[in-house]
Order: sequence, then structure tokens, then C-alpha cells
Amino acid sequence: MAPALEGILETALYAPDLDGAEAFYGGVLGLQKITRAGNRHVFFRCGPGVLLVFNPTETIKPPSPDAALQVPPHGTTGQGHMCFRVAREALDAWKSRLETAGVAIEADVAWPNGARSFYFRDPAGNSLECAEPGLWSIE
Repeated sequence: MAPALEGILETALYAPDLDGAEAFYGGVLGLQKITRAGNRHVFFRCGPGVLLVFNPTETIKPPSPDAALQVPPHGTTGQGHMCFRVAREALDAWKSRLETAGVAIEADVAWPNGARSFYFRDPAGNSLECAEPGLWSIE
């Protein structure tokens, strides 16, 4: 039997406008940019993990035979979703920060287990959520 997976190292979202994505994730959300490769992708540090933002029209292209990294083509169309872990006591400050930046809050949810989260969109229309860690607690 294989050992258990340890967690999620990276997650990906897709955005055709990488300048807009870079301004939003780096500026509005304050994530540290790791790297940007032209119009293909921009990567950000997010706690112990990494958020990868890809241009979907670029990542569907296979690598050239002589490319140093033979990463297979990938991508998706439509809006994705991801959730940021935020301490319960910091949720209101994050909500205020986003609203001050002109980001609309779509929903603020009190979950049956007592946890809270709220939803908003990035410039590409991806659904983002800030939730307290207890959202997925097992009681």
C-alpha cells in the first residue's frame, strides 16, 4: 500500500489576461510572485503552497521536442474555484480589504459546522473563497 498523500503542493487557475491576474493576485491579494514566463504563466507563493495561473491558450500547446522541460499540455475552459485559508479572526479584515479594492463579495456563508467563508471573483471570473481552517474539520 502506498503512503498517504501529504497535501496539495500547488493548485492552478486559468486566466487569459496574465497582466490582470498578476495585478490582482500580487497587488490586491498581496501574494509574492515567484516567476512569470511571458504570456504563458505567472506563479505566486501562498503560504506553504504555490498558486499557478496559466494562460489557457498557451498551456494547451505541447512542448517543442527540444524544450528543457517536457511538461505535458494541460488546461481548462470556464471558471475554476480555489479557497484561501484565512484565520477566523482575519476574515472580516480580508473582506474589507477586498471591498476597498473594489472587489464584490458574492456570498458570506455560515456553514452548518460553525465555520465561515466568503466568495468573490478574480478578473478572469474564477470563483475564489476565503475560509477559516475549521471549514473541513472532522468532528
